[in-house]
Amino acid sequence: MKDMFSGCHPIINFAFFTIVMLFTMCFLQPYYLGISFFAAFAYSIYLNGKRGLKFNFLIALPMLILATVLNPIFNHEGMTILTYFWNGNPLTLESIIYGLASAVMFIGVILWFSCYNAIMTSDKFIYLFGRVIPAISLVFSMVLRFVPGFKAQLKIISNGQKCIGRDLHQGTRRQRIHNGFRILSILVTWALENGIETADSMRSRGYGLSGRTSYSFFRFDTRDKILSATLLLMLTIVFIPVVTGDVFIYYYPMVQMNDATVWAVLDYLVFSFLCFLPLILDVVEDVKWHVLKSKI
Repeated sequence: MKDMFSGCHPIINFAFFTIVMLFTMCFLQPYYLGISFFAAFAYSIYLNGKRGLKFNFLIALPMLILATVLNPIFNHEGMTILTYFWNGNPLTLESIIYGLASAVMFIGVILWFSCYNAIMTSDKFIYLFGRVIPAISLVFSMVLRFVPGFKAQLKIISNGQKCIGRDLHQGTRRQRIHNGFRILSILVTWALENGIETADSMRSRGYGLSGRTSYSFFRFDTRDKILSATLLLMLTIVFIPVVTGDVFIYYYPMVQMNDATVWAVLDYLVFSFLCFLPLILDVVEDVKWHVLKSKI
């Protein structure tokens, strides 16, 4: 197993991603955003390898730059005016900083979701919520599988159509458009049929009935108990300064942020450990594995 954190109990995985994504979305404090963004960036590369590296640099970072640039164009709030656009609207320092913070928050959540999809498989989600909300948990697990399954099936259909001369890159422009609609029609038909087959299959297996057991069994062992206590402790330490007002930021009408007090610095350190916790576990496990291999 490459990732140690994925071997933890599903409730630990789900609780971790819920905590970090909620903090990333709800608190636009620069230190929180920066820590969360770099942790998600590094963890996504660790989980997905070259594919994650390609996504982060070719899609995530350009989206970050684009979102940062767009906010000052449409948002003109703030007291510090740097210059004026061609239409007379002001360009303010506060709108640039807020745009950067919003962009980091948005891309950070996307990166955490990419890590979530790699860790929280459909059987884990159904194990957690299959008895509580069986219909919604089934639909949600199907939605999570929809994009990768859609891409894989699209590749299969495209290869099949290419063999008979009906690919998107074959024929005249009119024929290519016609081929594209044909591939889309086949793909949509497959998606609808696959959804019906999945629903019928789950119904025939007694999904949602009382007393039904899960195919995947996860044991809440000592390691999970230690991690759950650690998560609860770190969540409490991080959340208290936010409630008491020791950690805050205002972007308008001018940027105002809390001072770097002892409690604030402690809060940042604990939040850093929280966000990098899966990566720390994986690095420690990799080091142990290499040490054991060297002794063979």
